[in-house]
Amino acid sequence: MNDGVATINIMNAIQNDTMTDLSVRNDEEAVMAHFLTGVPLDPEVSRRVQERGQRIRDEIYRQHGLVDIAVPAVRELRGELPE
Repeated sequence: MNDGVATINIMNAIQNDTMTDLSVRNDEEAVMAHFLTGVPLDPEVSRRVQERGQRIRDEIYRQHGLVDIAVPAVRELRGELPE
């Protein structure tokens, strides 16, 4: 499956439920307020955001397996290390 299509499918699955969509929007606003102003983040908001992130990571892992691109890319860019 195309990576872009997989990402769209994951996001569509999250957004299909109207109640979930409203909850996601409210959580996004709370996280942005926390980030921009330092307002304390409600632990429930944090828990929901982390759970949604974990579900998305699990779905991507299920579809694509372990994708190890960062370490090889950094090693290629940096070159050989001096001994």
